[in-house]
Amino acid sequence: MLKHLIIKTSSLGDVVHMLPAITDAATMVPNISFDWVVEKGFAEIPAWHPSIKKVISVEIRKWRKQLLKQTTRTEFKAFKTDIQQTQYEKVIDSQGLIKSAFIARYAKGERWGYDKNSITESLASNLYHHTVAVPFKEHAVTRNRLILAKTLGYSIETLELDYGIASNPSFQNEITNLSETFDIPNRYIIALHGTSRKDKEWPIEHWDRFIKVVEATNTSVLLPWGNKEEQARANALAEKNNKTFVLPRSSLTTLAGLIRNASAVIGMDTGLMHVAAAFNKKGIALYPATQPELTGVLSATQSIESIGGDDALDADAINAKMLALL
Repeated sequence: MLKHLIIKTSSLGDVVHMLPAITDAATMVPNISFDWVVEKGFAEIPAWHPSIKKVISVEIRKWRKQLLKQTTRTEFKAFKTDIQQTQYEKVIDSQGLIKSAFIARYAKGERWGYDKNSITESLASNLYHHTVAVPFKEHAVTRNRLILAKTLGYSIETLELDYGIASNPSFQNEITNLSETFDIPNRYIIALHGTSRKDKEWPIEHWDRFIKVVEATNTSVLLPWGNKEEQARANALAEKNNKTFVLPRSSLTTLAGLIRNASAVIGMDTGLMHVAAAFNKKGIALYPATQPELTGVLSATQSIESIGGDDALDADAINAKMLALL
């Protein structure tokens, strides 16, 4: 079996963007398998794909802040031991950063990455044995597919976009476990109201109006959260509405399972919207402060509408679009 190593450490959306490339390779190259280096917080995601045999976790973000701690040295030593256990055919850095290129240097195998004109941090291209050219104008999903295709020697021209995770039984297993402590509605949408920056958010008044429109269709709304501020907003919205429920803190696999079973998904510029795209869910992705052309949601069926700029803040128009989906 030909074993290769993928370096794609973060963030959530970027990690999801890599999955179709793995499906392509598994389709085009017989007996291929992959290990994957990823930030510990996102380690569940590569494991969703059947062609990923081993996930190697790093905690670069934490280690940078705690360079002098003994625990950091111990954890980094364990990582180096782990990554050096296998001789790889090729080590592919699809992240394109200096930090990811240095991670690749610890692995055993030919190092491949973007060339200096295709990469986010050009100095990183000097740390590879081989480089490939991938246009910046392409969507992030396509860039990942192309770097793997050019590295492994096949074309993606006739390949359909497939994230390769839809049939993983772990999603339904997580939903079954959740249903023992949380009453999951029969018909619901997921509202991904949290995001990384204030200017990417929707006002809570918009969410309240939106929820009332959805509930009028006899559809419940499930609200995940990732920090105290998001939890407070979710609680405030649930208190005002009868069919809106705040989810318990959940793993990425549990949230993915809920997204897979949802009637539709709406969300801001956040990584979980890319999970919705991976399942070809119907939905709306809102980008009030960013443009979705290069890093927005991309699904095989294009069933999620990406809306940017001032249009993303037009609550009445968004409500009407969701009604049409439901």
